[in-house]
Amino acid sequence: MKRVGLLGGSFNPAHGGHRRISLAAIDALGLDEVWWLVSPGNPLKPAEGMAPLAARLASARAMARRAPIRPTAIERRLGTRFTVDTLVRLVRLYPDRRFIWLMGADNLAQFPLWRQWRRIARTVPIAVIARPGYDDRARAGLAMGWLGRFVHPPGRSREWTSWRPPALVLLRFRPDPTSATRLRASHPRWHLSLGTPAPRDAVTRRLIL
Repeated sequence: MKRVGLLGGSFNPAHGGHRRISLAAIDALGLDEVWWLVSPGNPLKPAEGMAPLAARLASARAMARRAPIRPTAIERRLGTRFTVDTLVRLVRLYPDRRFIWLMGADNLAQFPLWRQWRRIARTVPIAVIARPGYDDRARAGLAMGWLGRFVHPPGRSREWTSWRPPALVLLRFRPDPTSATRLRASHPRWHLSLGTPAPRDAVTRRLIL
C-alpha cells in the first residue's frame, strides 16, 4: 500500500512554497509520494487570470522535478470539479494506495464552503499545515468546531494509515512567504514563457493539451 498525500490547487503557477510543504509533509507523514492535483477549474476562484491547464501542469512538473511529487490533471479525466467527488473516485480507482488530504490552515478556515466538506473528512484523513495569519481563524472556525474531536497529536502523524476518518493532524513547518498571487502580479503572462505546450500527466501518463 503506497502512502500518498494529495495537495489540490490551481498551481497558477506552481512555486517553491508548494514544493517545500510537500517535502515537509512527506517527511512528517512518512509518505511515498505527493500528488499535486492541478485543478481544471477551482469553484472558489475566479476564472479571470487563470492560465490554461496545460501551462499550470507544466509549471507544476518543472517545480516538482527530482522530487517524489507527481503533478496530475486527473480531475479532468475523471470529470470531477469538486474535491469530494475527486476523493471518492480516487479511493475507488486506487485500492492499492492510502490517501491523506493536505491543506493549509487558510483552506481549513473556509472548509465549510466546500461541497460536502464533512463527507470529505469522512473519506480520507486530513493533514492541516499551519499558515501565519490563518491559524487562529481556522481553529476558531466552524470546521474545527466539528473536527476538533478527531484531532491526533503531531507526534503520531506517521500512524495516519491506522486512523479511521474523520481524522485530523495539525502540522507546523517553517513558514514560506511565496505567493502565487504575487508571482502573477509581477509576471501576469508567466505561462507564455513555458516551453512545454503539451506536458505529460505524471499519474495518468496522458498528454495534457
